[in-house]
Amino acid sequence: MATKMNSGSIFDAPDLRREFEKVGISLHFIPFIWKYVIKNPNCEWDDIPNLPSAAYSLLRSKFRTLSSTLDSIVESNDGVTTKLLIKLQNGAFVEAVIMRYDTRLGKYGGKPRPGGLRSTLCISSQVGCKMGCKFCATGSMGFKNNLSSGEIVEQLVHASYLSQIRNVVFMVGVIHAINKLQKDLPGLNLAVSLHAPVQDIRCHIMPAARAFPLEKLMDALQLYQKNSQQKIFIEYIMLDGVNDEEQHAHQLGKLLETFQVVVNLIPFNPIGSLSQFRTSSEEKVSRFQIILRGDYNIRTTVRKQMGQDISGACGQLVVNLPDKKSINGITDIEDLHL
Repeated sequence: MATKMNSGSIFDAPDLRREFEKVGISLHFIPFIWKYVIKNPNCEWDDIPNLPSAAYSLLRSKFRTLSSTLDSIVESNDGVTTKLLIKLQNGAFVEAVIMRYDTRLGKYGGKPRPGGLRSTLCISSQVGCKMGCKFCATGSMGFKNNLSSGEIVEQLVHASYLSQIRNVVFMVGVIHAINKLQKDLPGLNLAVSLHAPVQDIRCHIMPAARAFPLEKLMDALQLYQKNSQQKIFIEYIMLDGVNDEEQHAHQLGKLLETFQVVVNLIPFNPIGSLSQFRTSSEEKVSRFQIILRGDYNIRTTVRKQMGQDISGACGQLVVNLPDKKSINGITDIEDLHL
């Protein structure tokens, strides 16, 4: 594997295309290079067959097969959640979580559910987070830096050696980013971190929401849905006594009744001394779901709590290096489709 410290990731597609175009190498070789590296992560550039001679020289001088390394793996006790600690080229760490589901469990419309086993990967797009949500451990890290496109894709590459990944997910709640997402990547399913039906509650639990008024956010979602003709997934964390009362369910129902949405109710995952919040009772969550379904005909699901025992559940991702296990001594991350 290439070891030049300032080399970029081969999965930084814009950089790779630009360098190939500079020296007149056909871009048709790029998918072949990616497929080879994914299947052979420890390869040397000279191991890849049938490339132009200029391509080998360029790859050796400018790129690495993988710019990040899989530092450690931690498995949940139930075996359905795996947390990956990934070390970036600059020495920073990020986490990604594999969540395994059997979509055949339960019933849909009174009939057995179709489908089968699947794995979803929750990935990081930044080191830390600048949003400062009070219910989220990642926000306690503060913001360090954005990841390159290659560093984001490499999380999928690392995870793919452990499980066949079907879906990749990370959340969006920033108005201009929603508009840009639709322009740049049409056809993706949008998941929005809403978490409250009124602006004052959003600002209380998500300080960054002050810059993104709820009314303007809903206008952006209306435009997104009009143009995409796709359902929007609404993520809503359930905080006891804060946003989980029946009045909040009615407020949320009225806010969303003109949309085609799926509301995903997320039980709050404790984050120790960092949190001022408590988990909503099962009774409250159930009543909230009944109101949205029965009074407003909004499809509503309750997220299964996964990965709490390894701090890999929603809102718990925070790099904690002293507790990591070396990958050499292992004993025992709704959908945004690729």
